[in-house]
Amino acid sequence: MPRTIDDARFWDRTARKYAADVIADPAGYERTLERTQHYLRAADAVLEVGCGTGTTALRLAPCVASLVATDVSGEMIAIAREKAAAQGCVNAVFETARADAPDRPDGSFDVVLAFNVLHLVAARDAVLRNIHRLLKPGGLFISKTPCLTQMGLPVRLLVPVMQAIGKAPHVAFFTDAELEREITAAGFKIVERARHGTRGKDTRPFLVARKRAG
Repeated sequence: MPRTIDDARFWDRTARKYAADVIADPAGYERTLERTQHYLRAADAVLEVGCGTGTTALRLAPCVASLVATDVSGEMIAIAREKAAAQGCVNAVFETARADAPDRPDGSFDVVLAFNVLHLVAARDAVLRNIHRLLKPGGLFISKTPCLTQMGLPVRLLVPVMQAIGKAPHVAFFTDAELEREITAAGFKIVERARHGTRGKDTRPFLVARKRAG
């Protein structure tokens, strides 16, 4: 079914409601933060793509030297900036940008983060190639992504219908194995695989991948 809604406009409209939503699995979320922090160093320059309203970026910013967080939605970024100002966070910068197009030179970052966003981008291969370009040699790509093909039939049937009537943005369906193959093909080596969900079946693999040399 064709898409009938602009993704940025969709997320702009839902940003305030999204910001008010509670985290569905707090224990799983905290586990993801803990494992991510394990890989971060105080001197690191970090990029987060698809940062939403900045909750994760602001949790991780104290662990690193600098953090650039981007999202396609200008309204999401506005909320993230409000939160950063309220928290007095001075080393996190929030910018509006597509996931495949942060405007930075090659090798700008030690770590790139992408949480709950890879299933929402149409050109996932371009996003992964750009992340590879932005990382320094040996840099890390850390992601946690819903693999919707492994969800129940109702989800697989409902999403295309919602897209067709303009009630959902682009959503891609793939398995965890397909996602790992795409990340590997983009020039990475997977160094950690985990599942942090504590409620029911967890279809969001946490992956840490290192940029291969050459």
